[in-house]
Amino acid sequence: VVLRPGSGSRQQDPQGGADGLALASDPVGTLNFLAMVENLQGDSGRGYYLEILIGTPPQALNILVDTGSSNFAVAGVPDPDVTSYFNTKLSSTYKSQGIDVTVKYSQGSWTGVLGTDVITIPKGIDGSYTINIATILESENFFLPGVKWHGILGLAYDALAKPSSSVETFFDSLVRQAKIPNIFSLQMCGAGLPVSGSGTNGGSLVLGGIEPSLYKGDIWYTPVKEEWYYQVEILKLEVGGQNLELDCREYNADKAIVDSGTTLLRLPQKVFSAVVQAIARTSLIQEFSSGFWTGSQLACWDKTERPWSLFPKLSIYLRDENSSRSFRISILPQLYIQPILGIGENLQCYRFGISSSTNALVIGATVMEGFYVIFDRAQRRVGFAVSPCAEVDGSPVSEIEGPFTTADVASNCVSSVSFHEPVLWIASYALMSLCGIILLVLIILLLIPPRCQHRYTDNDVVNDESSLVRHRWK
Repeated sequence: VVLRPGSGSRQQDPQGGADGLALASDPVGTLNFLAMVENLQGDSGRGYYLEILIGTPPQALNILVDTGSSNFAVAGVPDPDVTSYFNTKLSSTYKSQGIDVTVKYSQGSWTGVLGTDVITIPKGIDGSYTINIATILESENFFLPGVKWHGILGLAYDALAKPSSSVETFFDSLVRQAKIPNIFSLQMCGAGLPVSGSGTNGGSLVLGGIEPSLYKGDIWYTPVKEEWYYQVEILKLEVGGQNLELDCREYNADKAIVDSGTTLLRLPQKVFSAVVQAIARTSLIQEFSSGFWTGSQLACWDKTERPWSLFPKLSIYLRDENSSRSFRISILPQLYIQPILGIGENLQCYRFGISSSTNALVIGATVMEGFYVIFDRAQRRVGFAVSPCAEVDGSPVSEIEGPFTTADVASNCVSSVSFHEPVLWIASYALMSLCGIILLVLIILLLIPPRCQHRYTDNDVVNDESSLVRHRWK
C-alpha cells in the first residue's frame, strides 16, 4: 500500500513501481519487512542501535543508527566505554585499505583506518555483503559511559563520507549488491519513557521499503533540498497554535536536517529564543527557572503529577512536494518535556528536549520518536507518518495535518548561498592557490636588491592562522 503524497488517499502498488518502494512481496525475494520490525533497541538519550554481524567468523556488534553522517565505523581496539570491539585479526575476510580517516561530530570525534569486510544483519535483509568499514583506533567523547553500542552506521549521502565522497556508504552498498530499492524507514519508540533508562526501548529500521504496520494515517512527503544531510525546508513554527512570525529563512539557517543521531530538537539561536519565550508565555508555570530552558537544570514534580498538561503543543511546517502546499508535524509536550531520573520515592525529574544550535535546525530524536520517518532516496524526499508507538498513557503524542497553503511564506526559505562542504573545499583550494601565488611573489621580492624591497609589517605576513579552516560539523 503506497500513499501518493498529499492525495489524502491510498493506491495499491504491489510491485513498488514508480514510487521506488518495495513491499513484502517484492520480486527481489530478499525483503521481509515484518522481520525488521523491532530490530532496534536504545533510547533517545543514548541513541538507537542495530545488531550487525561483521567478519568471518561473524562478530556481533551493536551499531548506532545515524541519519546525520555517512561512515560505517566500529570500535577496532578495546575502549573503557565499550563492551565489545571488532578484532580485525580474527576475521579471515577483512581487508585493510590502509587509508586513515577522521570524523568530527558536533560532540566527539574518532580516528581510524578504512577497510572492507562482509556483514550480515540478523533482523535485516537476507544475505552477506561486502561493506566499507572504518575501525576506530582513537576517539574523544564518542563512546560514552553507559552506551550499549560499539559503532555507528551513517545513513546520510556519500557527500558526507570521509575522507571523501568516493567511499561508498553502507546503504549504497546494500542497494547495489542486494538490489533493494533505494529507500529505508525508521521508527524509534521512546515517547514518554526515560531518555536514559534501560536502553531497551523498541524501534525498527526497515531497509528497502515501508512497513504498513509501523504507521497510522497518511504519509506526507517533503523534498530533500540537497543530498548531503537529509536537508529539508521548514516554513514556520507554531507554539500552542500561535505562529512565531519569524522570517522563514531563520528556520533554515544555515540548514534544516533530519538526524536520528542527534538527541534533541535543535534550533538556531533566534528561533530557540522565540520558542522558549512562547512556551514560557503560554505554559501554566510562573517564574520558571531559566536553567531548565538552557539544559543546566532539571524540573521535578511529584510522581503522581503529569506536568505535560502545563505545556503547549509545538508544530513544524514543512513544504509539501507540491510547493504551493505545506503540512505540519506536531509534537505534544510528552515528547519535549522528557523524564530523565527519579529522586527518592516521590519525585520524577524532567529535562527540556529542545536546545539552541549555532548552525542548523536539527529534527532529532525528540521529534522523530513521534513519527515513522521514510528516507525515500529514490524520489529525493523524506516522509512523515504518525507512529503507533508514539503514545503516552494510551493517548497519541504526535500529529500530522495538512495540506495548508504556502501563500503566506516566501517561495524559497533556504538561503541561495550554501556553505556546504564541497563548496568549502573549492574555496579552500582557491585560497590555497592564492596563498601560493602570494608566497611566490614574496620570494621574488626577497630576491630583489634591498633598496627596492618593501618593508613588510607583521600584518602583511600570510600564516596558517589566516587560512580558511572550517570545523566539520555533523
